[in-house]
Amino acid sequence: MLLHRSEDRDLVEARATTKRVARTFALACRLLPRELRDDVYRLYLVFRTLDDLVDHGDERASERLDAVEAWCAGEAAESREVALLHDLEGRHELPRDAFAEFCAGMRHDLGEVPIATEAELDVYCHRVAGTVGVVMAAVLGASDPAAPGHASALGQAMQRTNILRDIDEDLEAGRVYLARETLEHFGCSTVPPPSQRETLLRDQIARADALYDQGAAGISMLPCGRRAIVAAGAMYREILRQIERDGYGAQAGRAIVGRRRKLLVAARARTPQQRT
Repeated sequence: MLLHRSEDRDLVEARATTKRVARTFALACRLLPRELRDDVYRLYLVFRTLDDLVDHGDERASERLDAVEAWCAGEAAESREVALLHDLEGRHELPRDAFAEFCAGMRHDLGEVPIATEAELDVYCHRVAGTVGVVMAAVLGASDPAAPGHASALGQAMQRTNILRDIDEDLEAGRVYLARETLEHFGCSTVPPPSQRETLLRDQIARADALYDQGAAGISMLPCGRRAIVAAGAMYREILRQIERDGYGAQAGRAIVGRRRKLLVAARARTPQQRT
């Protein structure tokens, strides 16, 4: 028996994956219209699958990136991600250049290239997360030429938040995503131990907060889904506040914002009015 599009196996997996590994994003997605929400889950499955393949050093990673890059170039290609993108493109105008840039970010991770400057970190954050914001803005119907820049800024802010939240996990895996020039500016050759991170984290939190402000300035350009994006940004930004409450990394480990706190922050977040 054929499954209805909203009941297909990929969607079932996409929903489960989002709820399992992106709990904050999943909470925000509940505020989207059902049909749009299902397509956002599908998009998340594309991005997450590629990211996981790269992150886990899977031998299939390069081949799957090849397929998406071929799709971006308008060439014939086959993979589950390409099939999902073909399906989504029947309902949304997807910015293929954003997917190509995302793949470039994944290849950066495959090559384990060190990040030397804040400018390089900005490029990296745009590629691996800002592009997700650009795609989301397109799916939500944004047509203002300025919208992609604001959407990218919000994605970059979230990625910088991830970097700060996951410093210790990344170090255990032999990864450093902070810019070398910034570490050197604060007198470090690598990430300092927990008790010596405050000045570094204050600097990085300020950079992330500026990007959240830039991203928030574009939310009014979205024809729909503004409440969900406001909630997602507010809940993610709260991680920065938790890092501050925890003493700027005084103890090793993740800064964790509880579900109840996330929901309170989301409820209090203000939704900007759409431009007329």
